[in-house]
Amino acid sequence: MNLDDITMIPKVPEFPKLICIRYNPGKRRSGNEIIGNPVESKYGVRRDQIVEAYRQARQRGAERFGLHTMICSNELNHDYFVETVLMLLEIVELVSKELGIKFEFINIGGGIGIDQRPNEEPFNISALAKKAKVIMDQFREKYGYAPKLLTECGRYIVGPHGVLVTTVINRMSKYREYVGVDASMVDFMRPGIYGEKAFHPIIVLDSQGNPKRGPIEIVDVIGSMCENNDKFAIQRPLPRVVEGDLIVLQCAGAHGRAMGSNYNGRLRCQELLYFRETREIEMVRRPETIDDYFATFKNLKRRIIKPKGKEV
Repeated sequence: MNLDDITMIPKVPEFPKLICIRYNPGKRRSGNEIIGNPVESKYGVRRDQIVEAYRQARQRGAERFGLHTMICSNELNHDYFVETVLMLLEIVELVSKELGIKFEFINIGGGIGIDQRPNEEPFNISALAKKAKVIMDQFREKYGYAPKLLTECGRYIVGPHGVLVTTVINRMSKYREYVGVDASMVDFMRPGIYGEKAFHPIIVLDSQGNPKRGPIEIVDVIGSMCENNDKFAIQRPLPRVVEGDLIVLQCAGAHGRAMGSNYNGRLRCQELLYFRETREIEMVRRPETIDDYFATFKNLKRRIIKPKGKEV
């Protein structure tokens, strides 16, 4: 169990033998532009609380311990994670000195980035591994043991391997040029939350599925929600787009269906799985229907109340 705040320790009904606590370094680290400043984060135990948190956990019966943090998202600089390894080991030393406990593992969280923008260098995970090993070996030499080093790379693994395919259904010329598509933020929330910080490459295909070439124009690619942040791309240079073209939003393998909703009564789209070896496509999740939308609605008998309070 990984606890996010010191107040959660007494609330666990049956306390586990193995416990992990999430650490928030506050002003000691900068975070990054997507996940934000650690000082403003709702996640993690403060430094001045961390020793007491483990003391209370041990009093409740914990016998094995881990330490967790996550302070960045879509970070491409491997040295940021090297600093995180050093930061966590420093906390391990602090807690161990005060309480005499050993840590089975440290977890540097997720947040390893995907190279999505033009000319971005991919994350150098080999360099992270080599530098982290040196640090862990130095800790082992000093203390006679070293905790396991864990990470939780969700989007780094699945993000590059999914796309959102949507059809252009209209063009609008306002103070900007807009390309309207039949998908929206209910199908893929990430661009709506983070804007161009969550840059996703786009391929434009004609109605026959051929990549479009030709003159470039600057457009916003938008969905139909009544929210002005329902945009998949902002001021993006794309080949001239017309109705019936396909927009393929890349690196959409994470934060799609899992963050989807039925906002504005929209029904969520189907999911298709492409088998690279056989080049077959199989529907692994069907599109939602109106019956799905109302499946959890409780049909109450309509009651009319007369002025005197009598029910009919």
